[in-house]
Formats: sequence, C-alpha cells, structure tokens
Amino acid sequence: MAQVEYKDLLDAGVHFGHLTRKWDPRMAPYIFMEKNGIHIIDLNKTLASIDEAAAAIKGIVRSGRKVMFVATKKQAQEIVTEEARRLKMPYVTDRWLGGMLTNFATIRKSLKKMQGIEKMMKDETTYKSLAKRERLTVTREKDKLERVLGGVADLTRLPAALFIVDVKREHIAVAEAKRLGIPVFAMCDTNSNPDEVDFPIPANDDAYKSIRLITLAIGKAIEEGLLERKQDKDDQRLQEEEEAKRAEDVRAAQVEGQLVEADGEATGPVAADQADEQED
Repeated sequence: MAQVEYKDLLDAGVHFGHLTRKWDPRMAPYIFMEKNGIHIIDLNKTLASIDEAAAAIKGIVRSGRKVMFVATKKQAQEIVTEEARRLKMPYVTDRWLGGMLTNFATIRKSLKKMQGIEKMMKDETTYKSLAKRERLTVTREKDKLERVLGGVADLTRLPAALFIVDVKREHIAVAEAKRLGIPVFAMCDTNSNPDEVDFPIPANDDAYKSIRLITLAIGKAIEEGLLERKQDKDDQRLQEEEEAKRAEDVRAAQVEGQLVEADGEATGPVAADQADEQED
C-alpha cells in the first residue's frame, strides 16, 4: 500500500482546521493545538486514520463490493469524479437526492427512465419524428438525469461503503448510510462530528490539495483491493483447472485399470486350456 508521508500532509495543508469558535468539541482528540485563532489538526492521528481506513476499504473492495464516492462541494467535484471513474466506482458530485440509499428502488426507476431516453435518442427514426419542442424537452430531461444520476447509472444494488469528503455538507448521505448499516469513510474537519462516521479521517476538507491527497490515498487502497480480487479469481480458476485435470487423470487411470483387469480375465481361461492340452 502506498504510504502517505507526514510531509505530504503538511505540504497539502491537511493540518489547517476551522476557526476555534466554529469547532466541534467531539473533534478534540484529533486537534494538536490552536494557532492564530485556528485549530491545527494532529497529522499523526491523520496518518493513523488513513492507514486504518485504507486497510478496511481495501478489504471491502477485495470481497467484490462497491464503494460510493460522495462530494458535492465545488473544490472536490473534479478530483472525486475523476478518481471514481478511474476505479469504475459509483459517485455523487452534483447533489445528493434524498432517499438515494433508503429509497433505492425509486432511484432505480429514474435510472431506467434515463436509459430509456438514451435508447430512444439513439433510434434516429423515433427521435426525429418528435416535434422540435418535444426533442428539446427530452434532451433537457436527459441532461438533468445524467447530471444527478450519471455517477450511479451502473449501480444495481446498494454500495457496501461510502467515502465522503465533507460530513456536515453530506449529512443526509451519512444519516441514510447509518440507518442502513453501511460503513462510512469520511474526511472530518474541526467543525465536524467524527462520531457520526465509522472511519473518520481528520483533515482539512476545504482545500483542494488536501481533498486530492486523501482521495487519492483512498483510491490507491481501492485499486489494490481490485488487483487482489483479480489475483484471487485467477488463483481460484487455476486451482479449479488443476482439480479438474487431476480428476480427469484419476478417471483415466480407473478406466485403464478396468481394461487391464478385463483383459486378464479374458486370457486366463485360454491359458488354462493350453496347459490342459500340453498335459494330454
């Protein structure tokens, strides 16, 4: 696993928290000091949290399940979208629709509607037969659905975990995940409540460099989990092939043994008759 160094966190400004008057007392264990009216995050705690979160999320991905990325704040949208697409994981970066997890069946209906529109637009005969105003309405509806649900278009079941950039901003997503028992990995700034998530990562969730560093660290862990899953599947396939070959060899040996035995039974009486003739 690619290790994030203390210096990397320092250079990215991960240690900068919010103004002391905006802090959440439950973040006290992760705060190192106060400087110029701003809380400074303990980067040693951040390093330990990243390692713990990376190991846990790697295990989830290795088991073949999906991790949903959630980050709707402007400075996080680009990097989170890019990393989620690279890993082929679901993501939400426009806005969180209430019930996206707790009312997943309805979300699936919207996804089917979007797919239906896409299919219709590909059929030139049907699409061109629509009036100009109808085509415009259909196009706008498709764009709206793609903007909101494009990142979860391939999601056929609930994700196994969530990675969230800002706990306070994405409080609805956190609440839905908590209700369904889905583990949450999240960047928690000094104004957040780390008790709301399963794997808090104390870090500056406003600076682009900080968000990028933590997101890439989690992405690297997911990538390693995917590679290990692929290796596990390859090993399993090889083992099955070896077992099948071994079983085939055993069957072949058994058939050969039966043929030898049958041949012995056939030649036995003939040999006995020849011996009787010689005695006569």
